[in-house]
Amino acid sequence: MKTQFTTITGYRMALLLILLVGLLSCPIYAVSNDKHLSFSVSELLQDTKQKPTIKLSGTVKDSFGALGGVIVTVGTTVVTTDLDGKYTTYITSGDKITFSMMGYKDQSIVYTGGSSLNITLSEDNNTLDEIVVNAGYYTVKDRERTGSIAKIKQTDIEKTPVKDFIGTLQGRVTGVQVSQKSGVPGSSYSIKIRGNNSLRSSANNPLYIIDGIPIPSDNMSSSIISGGSIPQGGISPLNNINLEDIESIEILKDADATSIYGSRGANGVVLITTKQNKERGTHFTLNSSTGVGHTINRMKMMNTQEYLSMRETAFTNDNILDYPVDAYDVNGVWDKNRYTNWRKELLGETAHFNRVHLKVTGGNANTRFLISTTTKQESSVFRANTLYKQLSFFSSINHTSKDERFKLLFSTSYSKNDNKLPSIDLTKQAYSLSPNAPKLYNADGTLNWEDGTWENPLARTNSIYKNKTQSFTIGGDLSYQLSPSITAKINIGYINYNNYEINTLPSTIYNPKYGRTSTNSSLYLNQGNTNTLITEPQISWNKGWGIHNIQVLLGGSFQQQNTDILNLTASNFISNSLIESIGAANSIRVNSHLLNQYKYQAFFSRINYRFKNQGFINLTARRDGSSRFGDNNRFANFGAIGAAWILINNQNIKASDIINFAKIRASYGTTGSDQIGDYQYLDTYSVNSNSLAYYDGSVAIQPSRLYNPNFGWEINRKFEVALDLNFFNDKIVLNTAWYKNTSSNQLVGLPLAATTGFSSIQANLDAKVQNTGLEIDLIGKIIDTKDWKWSSSFNVSFEQNKLLKFPNLESSPYANQYVIGKSTQIQKMYHYQGVDPVTGQYKFKDFNEDGKLTYTDDRESLIDLNPKYYGGITNNISYKNWSLSFLFTFSKQTSILYNLTNGVAGDMINQPKMVKNNFDQSPSNDFQKYTSGRDSKLTEAYYDYFIESDYLAQNSSFIKLKSLELSYMIPKIINNNIQGKIYFQGYNLLTISPFKGIDPETSNFNFLPPTRTFTIGAELNF
Repeated sequence: MKTQFTTITGYRMALLLILLVGLLSCPIYAVSNDKHLSFSVSELLQDTKQKPTIKLSGTVKDSFGALGGVIVTVGTTVVTTDLDGKYTTYITSGDKITFSMMGYKDQSIVYTGGSSLNITLSEDNNTLDEIVVNAGYYTVKDRERTGSIAKIKQTDIEKTPVKDFIGTLQGRVTGVQVSQKSGVPGSSYSIKIRGNNSLRSSANNPLYIIDGIPIPSDNMSSSIISGGSIPQGGISPLNNINLEDIESIEILKDADATSIYGSRGANGVVLITTKQNKERGTHFTLNSSTGVGHTINRMKMMNTQEYLSMRETAFTNDNILDYPVDAYDVNGVWDKNRYTNWRKELLGETAHFNRVHLKVTGGNANTRFLISTTTKQESSVFRANTLYKQLSFFSSINHTSKDERFKLLFSTSYSKNDNKLPSIDLTKQAYSLSPNAPKLYNADGTLNWEDGTWENPLARTNSIYKNKTQSFTIGGDLSYQLSPSITAKINIGYINYNNYEINTLPSTIYNPKYGRTSTNSSLYLNQGNTNTLITEPQISWNKGWGIHNIQVLLGGSFQQQNTDILNLTASNFISNSLIESIGAANSIRVNSHLLNQYKYQAFFSRINYRFKNQGFINLTARRDGSSRFGDNNRFANFGAIGAAWILINNQNIKASDIINFAKIRASYGTTGSDQIGDYQYLDTYSVNSNSLAYYDGSVAIQPSRLYNPNFGWEINRKFEVALDLNFFNDKIVLNTAWYKNTSSNQLVGLPLAATTGFSSIQANLDAKVQNTGLEIDLIGKIIDTKDWKWSSSFNVSFEQNKLLKFPNLESSPYANQYVIGKSTQIQKMYHYQGVDPVTGQYKFKDFNEDGKLTYTDDRESLIDLNPKYYGGITNNISYKNWSLSFLFTFSKQTSILYNLTNGVAGDMINQPKMVKNNFDQSPSNDFQKYTSGRDSKLTEAYYDYFIESDYLAQNSSFIKLKSLELSYMIPKIINNNIQGKIYFQGYNLLTISPFKGIDPETSNFNFLPPTRTFTIGAELNF
């Protein structure tokens, strides 16, 4: 299906430039040294420098050669070096001259005489003063930024033994909440930047950009196929990004930083910069590591004696004297003296993983290249044949012409992932099986079915989930300096992503007593392909007049994405050995075949004004168009203003100075969202190949969506104010920020009457969601000597989410989900009031006092599952060639204890040891009487009310020793040409939490929690 997409006109850009010209004639008022000054912008641009006494010239360079564009400051006089690094200025004896450039350390000298002064600048690697941060379409010096941008460097990435780059953000960045979904190989992380803005959980993902190319983050997996193996059903395309190829990660959070991305920046932006070669000559790097992983057991289950006591008491309570025929655990069919720790049996294998990374760099002063390849393999802790393999290639070349006017950056990457898992995660079975259940294998090594009395859990390992993905990315960045102040640039990118997955259900997963054969076997297949092409032309202008500087950026973004997803089912196979071959199936049914096209285009602009390197104003604007909306709302405008003022900037620090740097900044603006999927506003039809929906023997089509031309953008308004302070010559850095984001015009499904033939229509709801928060970053150099170094950082984020507005909420289908004035992450639950001392049943509060408990009226206990605060503590300690780094993460939160929802206590299901404290032991205990499931009142109290009660809302706050690295740098050997290091890394090493479940971070026991891993490795550079 194709949709018409008109071209966006640029008349609003012309209006923006007219406004800028008008601004030049407007009076501006400022306060300086308690004196009021009134002047116009045109007056500010006049040359105000004093008459010079001496003409001073020289050359500025770095270790590679001349540096053009270096700012040379003498008092109020500012000049820049030309392409050959040369400068000329005027100076008097005793004046201070300062040389500064992004990415290099400032160098200041008190002039004493002479007509020539040559300077060599060194790169700035000071962790307390990140000189350059990537803001997307431009870079900015950290001390001069007006927006909220956090940066994770390569050194931080290398010290965190994770498999997904998102995991490196955990505990390191304020306002970024990261959690690992599962410990299964190939599973990913969830990420939220400053809370949930949309009522739709699928629309809160940030925008991911790698080297200027937006990455499709929505997986093409089928939840039906992958949902049993991987949480939230699918392999993320982000898994194809290789950690070893990343140079840095920037997180854009506020309006000033994100509005230049318009509709894509509503939920924040994650910018990934890949590595480039910065050295001359040919160099090799070889890095290899190997490790093991184990499950973490934090929940104790009943042993055989405790379990049988529970079961026997349950039958006694149910007045059943003769155990039923199918109660094999207590009627003597199964050995009552057998005990099996099913967690160890099913999840107790050792996961093995290894990684080899090879990198080659080379080049000269003008042209440099980098080529790398990485291979990874990982098994799981399941007692099953599993393996996750990844192979990736990456290359980049950067070229600069001799006159440094033309620059080219070209990169390509290819990644291939192959994952094999059981089609169902065995974690739930590991915590549910009776401890005296039969052994897994017979003496001959075949699966034991114990004469058909149980379902052998390992039979499900015959059902395999396989996923194969391939990703190919190519990007080019070309720029040409038309004049000393004007640069033209174009960024072109292409991404191809393929996903192939199958789920086999052979007849061997069933108990032999059912007599199933290969004719009962099935194969589910899902295959998807996405192609994305983006082109972004840009032009920038940079001009300085004395103490003033203006930068202007204009550009456009044009993207097209085509998606093809085929989903089918094959069944009735001639043999189980051919189950992965569709040709061996006697029946094939196409469930769906989607052909989607998404077109997007935008024009954006940025105007930055700098006054005396002390005051900064940043204006951004963007006009977006998306094919996901109807003609009435296809285009939208977004923009922001950010400002910063450096209050204190003591370059010559004195012993008596406490604060050597202080800056206040603020921003306000709008972003938007079109994360709703394709064709949601159109009248659409879908093919229905279900045999029950055939018409006259042919495949039928049926209407699937109603037309809504007014379907439009979500709008997110963001406000932030922040204060940055540096103490004791940058030894301590304190950054604080307060923000308020309000998201309106929510995209939801509005319910319709059944007579329309549709349950809902996609539309904009006049609902508002607000996120407010306080972020604190504290960084310090505790020890900084020749041999000893110790730096530490602490960050904490306080968040509050609130539903401000929802028209007619009480009469809508969302009435049981949301409450105005409360978090959108609340869960409405029954209020647990203990156990009735007479009946032994659970009691719950009757809120409306009508004598009965109802789902709509009595679930009034509101549990906020949004963390109150979270953060991390990082320490880096080194002594000579030894270094130690470790990260603690923490969170103050409430989670649902799902381990108590597995089944009523007394049924043929094992229970946590805590359930022993029940009514049968003492009427004052927390848990009701045991029942085998035959007592209807006890089972109703459990299944209808208890599993949706606030008793399950447990304090899941935690402190985790998330990662640790101990390394030793090997001194240079063999004529100082070879250098290396050896290292040990650990992950998920320690958890301190009152939570009674398996893991406080995930809380869900249907999937394997994050594992504890240990890694050793070595790196050689030559």
